[in-house]
Amino acid sequence: MTTQLITTGRDRRSGQPAGRSGEPLVRRIVLRAPVYAILVVASVLALVPFLWMVIASTHKTSDLFVTPLPLLPGGEFWQNLGRLQESIGFGQVMLNSVLVAVVYTVFSSLISIMCGYGLATYRFRGRGVLLGAILVTMMIPMQVLLVPLFQMMASAGWIDSYQALIVPFLANAFGIFLMRQGFLDFPATLIEAARIDGAGELRTFYRIVLPVARPQIAALVIYTFISQWNSFIWPLLMLNSEDRYTVPVALNTMIGLSRVDYSGLMLGSLLATLPLFVLFLVFQKQFVAGLLGGAVKG
Repeated sequence: MTTQLITTGRDRRSGQPAGRSGEPLVRRIVLRAPVYAILVVASVLALVPFLWMVIASTHKTSDLFVTPLPLLPGGEFWQNLGRLQESIGFGQVMLNSVLVAVVYTVFSSLISIMCGYGLATYRFRGRGVLLGAILVTMMIPMQVLLVPLFQMMASAGWIDSYQALIVPFLANAFGIFLMRQGFLDFPATLIEAARIDGAGELRTFYRIVLPVARPQIAALVIYTFISQWNSFIWPLLMLNSEDRYTVPVALNTMIGLSRVDYSGLMLGSLLATLPLFVLFLVFQKQFVAGLLGGAVKG
């Protein structure tokens, strides 16, 4: 009977196509229907704010307070874009954010990869204590660090500079932990074989380790870029010149005491979200694989 079920793909008692466990297809659909319904509702709720942002960015601000609310895109997109460029210089602001996010991502990812690799593969006294100290820093709220970090940047003369946005946070505790978890599964035999063949530590790291750890590295790069791109409180404290503003800080200046350009604000938020959306779509497989790979061992 088992052979016949596998061959024909049907249940002899019900005449329905059999599932992987031999149960009828109709029963499987009925049992999974609530799960699918919950997923559909959650997806719709998650997409509604983005859909409203798209619609609002194509209307005048006055149109967003009428009843009923507009449910279809309007014809004010280019007017809102021109006003956005005139008010905050959105093109320059985007270039500033790209510069800061890319430079930070490159150097922070490199530090996290090397530290995670060392903590996962090298055996030395105090390794567990060092890892624990790194994880403890993740529990410290950012608000507690603002005043001492501000004093340090002022003493170094880095106020209103991009290095103040990049340097203090290069050693990212979460990035180090993520890469350490990923490298725990790395086959030690490959490293030993490379050392026997005469390869140095740096060559082994760049030629053997990094290519194999691409999923974890992709997840780290995406996380690091997004965290820096969305950073608001620290750039708001550090930057004084409008021509140095990043996207979150520049969009915040559009919120006035008496009037708020909601349509321009929605358009700026939409344009600022698109690079992150495209980045995640391109690397979503590597992102998920990297996160799951880092969660295998503790």
